[in-house]
Amino acid sequence: MEQWLLILSSALIASVVAAIAGTGGGIILLPVLVAIFGVRDAVPMYAVAQLVGNLSRVGFNRRFIQLPVVFWFVAGAIPFSILGAWLFTKLPDTGLLRILGGFLICSVIWRHWRGRLITGFRPHWFAPIGSMFSLVSAISGSAGPFLAPFYLSYGLIKGAFIGTEALGTAAIHVVKLVSYQSFGAISSSTWVCGLSICPVMVIGSFVGKSILERLSIQVFMRIIEVVITGFGLWFLIK
Repeated sequence: MEQWLLILSSALIASVVAAIAGTGGGIILLPVLVAIFGVRDAVPMYAVAQLVGNLSRVGFNRRFIQLPVVFWFVAGAIPFSILGAWLFTKLPDTGLLRILGGFLICSVIWRHWRGRLITGFRPHWFAPIGSMFSLVSAISGSAGPFLAPFYLSYGLIKGAFIGTEALGTAAIHVVKLVSYQSFGAISSSTWVCGLSICPVMVIGSFVGKSILERLSIQVFMRIIEVVITGFGLWFLIK
């Protein structure tokens, strides 16, 4: 009982954070699931919960979604999601999180050094971005902070950022889960446990959306940068 209270409370906090910052849920919920169920069950279980969490954020921000970005992101991500799911069943940790952590920190420093966002950022650039994200996500379980700098550079903020990121990521979770199932990496009990977390994820998305609507753009950008930097440091020392 105590374990499930910890899981559900972590899921609620993770969903609220993700609804505000567009990312960050994995860093809160995934370690709890790993500690209780082990990494092999936790990663697919987290994907189940995140699929519903992302779909709820899509619903709450549907008016702002940029479909061209989602199209190119998913087009690049699908084959690498399948590859990543296969590698998840074969490979140990190779230090990928440390590389990701260094990238995240550098991306924040670079944006401030430049003093502005990238100009001329095109939707089709999200095809290779989706490829990299889906590969890392399928292997490690969570790579959400990797995406934030690119969506910000494209000019997406608040509801457009949250909704667009959520729709693309939800599509990838579908591919990952089908692949995990095909490769024998997810059991029926994992599905049940993951689905049990889903109602809390929806509640957290609603709460986070209410908070997001009250934030100024400047505060929103600062929250994103703090989240990215924090995750980058965590990945480096993990």
